[in-house]
Amino acid sequence: MYQAVIFDLDGTLLDTIGDLAAAGNFTLQTMGFAGHTVEEYKYMVGNGIPMLLHRMLPEKARTPADEQRAADLFFPYYNEHKEDTTKPYEGMPALLESLRTAGVKLGVVSNKEDHLTRQVIERYFPGVFHEVRGHVLGTPTKPDPHLVNEMRKAFSLMPEQVLYVGDSNVDMFTANNAGLDGCGVLWGFRTAAELQQAGAKYLVHTPVELEKLIFEK
Repeated sequence: MYQAVIFDLDGTLLDTIGDLAAAGNFTLQTMGFAGHTVEEYKYMVGNGIPMLLHRMLPEKARTPADEQRAADLFFPYYNEHKEDTTKPYEGMPALLESLRTAGVKLGVVSNKEDHLTRQVIERYFPGVFHEVRGHVLGTPTKPDPHLVNEMRKAFSLMPEQVLYVGDSNVDMFTANNAGLDGCGVLWGFRTAAELQQAGAKYLVHTPVELEKLIFEK
């Protein structure tokens, strides 16, 4: 059995894409640009909100000034509306309860800003996770493994005792960079092919499959 599981947030624990897309399109429309579909946003997220803003802006507007204006619009709107449609994926609360009851250490490492990550986790999973970390300005985002490494050390565990779970190539690169087994989830924002190409050791279709994998390791 894995002694700890570290989860990505968006696309893994929570279906957040609707609220992220709404905030993105509000920002673009306010700036006079066309918006994007929810499906398109699934391939813009994953590397933190500053990179999302860069990717969603038209190429001509990917300047420091326009990206700052976009941030000034996006963050207040998202803070106000980040719970409009966001919800845990089906089966996830039951999985987390089962793992915690079994004594498995639970963590979250996200490229979402640290304060937003902590707010969202406290809203949807109060008291569930032992450690929660988001991106801090001036530090690298995933796939840099520093937050995962720090969390594993806080759990006092060896790499082979910890599973990293996420829905994108960024997450699988993060797991590999940290020397952890990486499990890609197929209910999130990206495809099985992307996860496999990024080095996923496992792929799961449901939280029930993930639970079995964790307990039978």
